[in-house]
Parts: sequence; structure tokens; C-alpha cells
Amino acid sequence: MAKDDDKAHAAIADWRSAPLTERERAIAELAQGLTLAVSRPPDLDALRAVGLDDRALLDVVQVVAYFNFVNRLVAGLGVEIEPRRRP
Repeated sequence: MAKDDDKAHAAIADWRSAPLTERERAIAELAQGLTLAVSRPPDLDALRAVGLDDRALLDVVQVVAYFNFVNRLVAGLGVEIEPRRRP
């Protein structure tokens, strides 16, 4: 589990230099594109080439869209989020 945690922390810090698989890197690229350049459509063929089928694409896009929605909702309402508590 610690290895997965290290990988997640590295991806959060800088996904481009994190030790991600080709598939994970493609998903991160998609997430960044949907977040920062929503007017530019993603390269679906490249995503399919790393093993994402239509269901996986739908899942990824929905998760990214949901997080973007919630972040904008929170920011727009001026809500302050509590710092994450670790057990």
C-alpha cells in the first residue's frame, strides 16, 4: 500500500515526472486537458490504444467532470475545505 501511496503523491506533485504506466499517463493527460483546455477534444484513439474502452472513457470523463464541477462550486461559494485528516 505504501508504494501506491508514494505513486499517488508523486502524481499529485507532478504527474509528468511520476512513475506512471502508459495508461495512467494517458488518463492524467486526459484529466488535464478536460480541466485546462476543455475546448480541445481529447485524442480518443490514443486513449483506446492504451486499453481504455468506451466504458472506461465514460468513467474517466465523468470523474474528472465531477471533480471540476465540485471544485468550481466550492470556489464560487467561497467555501473553505477542512485540511485532510490522516489517521
